[in-house]
Amino acid sequence: MAVTIDLALYCANARLLAEFWKSALGYVEEIPAARYGTGDESFARFDVPAGDDGALLCDPEGNGPRLSILPVADRGTAADTRLHIDVRVPADGTAADQWERIRAEAARLVRAGGTILATFDDHVLMADPEGNEFRVTVAPV
Repeated sequence: MAVTIDLALYCANARLLAEFWKSALGYVEEIPAARYGTGDESFARFDVPAGDDGALLCDPEGNGPRLSILPVADRGTAADTRLHIDVRVPADGTAADQWERIRAEAARLVRAGGTILATFDDHVLMADPEGNEFRVTVAPV
């Protein structure tokens, strides 16, 4: 099964980092998926308050991973993850089909040494063998 990845970068100043990474990578601002309507609605799925300056960046040629840059308050510990990977399975089929692919990919990654930390409605939160967190979810439509 083919998977893709997205990256999420948590930070204090999302606009500053967005401008840096657009320049560094040649990325552009991504238009929010139609199902989210606005940028605020899109960021709400990450628990970013409406009006905060987050950014969704993408490779204009569609080759590189998407980069979500999300403002968060300091979480207070050195162990907090500031960058995580989203492992994305194909989004075709029904919601049940998508969920089965998410579960299958999570199970495969457990066999490879990962650990399931929590299960949510639309993703599985996991950790790699050193404790770095990542999510298994479906690719954007």
